[in-house]
Amino acid sequence: MKKKWFICCLAVLLFMTGCDISGKVEEELKQAAEAMEEEKLPSFTQLSSEQAELLKQKQTGQFYYDKLNGEEKTVYVEILDILEKCDADIALSCLETDMIEKVFQYVLNDHPEIFYVDGYTYTRYTLGEEVKKITFSGIYLMDETQIKEYRAQIENYVNTCLASISPYMDDYEKVKYIYEYIIEQTEYDAQAPDNQNICSVFIHRRSVCQGYAKATQYLLARVGIDSALVMGRVLGGEGHAWNLVNINGEYYYVDTTWGDASYQMVEGNDNSLLSSIPPINYDYLCVTTQQMERTHTLDHKELIPVCDAMTDNYYVREGLYVTEMNEEKLAQIFQDAYENGESYITLKGATQEIYQEMIDYLIKEQGIFKYLNSEAGTVSYADNKEQFSVSFWL
Repeated sequence: MKKKWFICCLAVLLFMTGCDISGKVEEELKQAAEAMEEEKLPSFTQLSSEQAELLKQKQTGQFYYDKLNGEEKTVYVEILDILEKCDADIALSCLETDMIEKVFQYVLNDHPEIFYVDGYTYTRYTLGEEVKKITFSGIYLMDETQIKEYRAQIENYVNTCLASISPYMDDYEKVKYIYEYIIEQTEYDAQAPDNQNICSVFIHRRSVCQGYAKATQYLLARVGIDSALVMGRVLGGEGHAWNLVNINGEYYYVDTTWGDASYQMVEGNDNSLLSSIPPINYDYLCVTTQQMERTHTLDHKELIPVCDAMTDNYYVREGLYVTEMNEEKLAQIFQDAYENGESYITLKGATQEIYQEMIDYLIKEQGIFKYLNSEAGTVSYADNKEQFSVSFWL
């Protein structure tokens, strides 16, 4: 108010002296009005610069956070702080709405534990054409009491799952265990509640690809393994989500959804065949970019490192990767499977040519009967032409 009073008095004085500087007075009055309007704007972000820097340090190493520039990283920790506190109408430090969508999605990609958010809203405050501030609010699926209840149920699932993780397991063995555990405990169901977040897997035990992938990411983080949610499309153009996993400094793809027989049967629309395919499909456990691209197409491929390691591929680690047709090696593989009490065995050809040789020898030429402990004269098998693998029931 003092500013406005001073300007009015100045205008009267100048008029009395006959000076013609009305343009300058109008500009001063405009600035004063704008100053008053700015006082009505919401307060700045609730984070101090020191708090923001501390949060940035904690986020360093998160896959998507590390892809952002400096300003985007600041907005990332501001949005993360708002969502974690279930806050609303908090001012951000940015004045560009285009940035918000990208950063918000990156926050959710890195943080599957934020299961209670289903979007966001923002409000722009402008003076004339100029954006002065933007406030941000999460769209929350539940209140704080419900969030607390869900977290308790999630923790019960996680504790039960991870109780069987041995300190003697290496990272590959932990990834394999979590892959198998989720598949065994979850049924693919497009109508499952909360199917875009971890609650569908951890609480309802029914989910779709996003729920599978986020649950896998969450459990891997709990055992100290870096992973990221990746999205794209599969054959037919359907949207899909899976994981990028870092094992011993090498990246691999893991698709827990496609590892689940219940997903394969829903997609194939012939659930009567459920007993005739392996309950767990290992073709999507720790695979390369080349293997994954036979059936999957990545969104934002430029962000994702190429996966070309085979050291911790499932078939390599389990001794089921066939690089040449060797009858003695095949005999040992089947003998080991029987001794371990396995109900089925899956072999993977290193190339399409090796795969075709396996099919010709084991099926067309009936070489499989040399290795089966069966007198029935029949064999049950399932093959995956895209991934060069074939499964036999023992």
